[in-house]
Amino acid sequence: MFEIREDDLSGDQTRSLLALHLAGMHAASPPDNVFALDLTGLQAPEITVWTAWRDGHVASVGAIKMLLDDYAEVKSMRTHPEFMRQGAAATLLDAIIGVARSRGVRRLSLETGSGDAFEPALALYRRRGFTNGAAFGEYRATAFNQFLHLDL
Repeated sequence: MFEIREDDLSGDQTRSLLALHLAGMHAASPPDNVFALDLTGLQAPEITVWTAWRDGHVASVGAIKMLLDDYAEVKSMRTHPEFMRQGAAATLLDAIIGVARSRGVRRLSLETGSGDAFEPALALYRRRGFTNGAAFGEYRATAFNQFLHLDL
């Protein structure tokens, strides 16, 4: 069981997991296709960040970015290596979807990459009902990135 907390990004564990996330995105993506937000980007007023915790340790992080009153984007999903395949990301994604619904969001979207490094996340998103679709917002489609959407 994981405890989901809204996170103010001040804790060392959260910051370390976000640094791991950024490093992973840069390692697995072409340089011009990394759209992961750094700590400053995640502190924007339209973004809310949550973490999943177990036994005093951060297990997963994820965020929602409100694009319009009824449209939002999932950002910065990452699970700590020690908690892989234990349900942390699924629990957190379910919480994010629940918050989106409570905020009146009608469509939740995300941008991610292609390749082996992205397959576990893609499988999770698809199990939750996300389907591939067109680029959104300021993103542009490339041979590397892909866009998933969930109508709520």
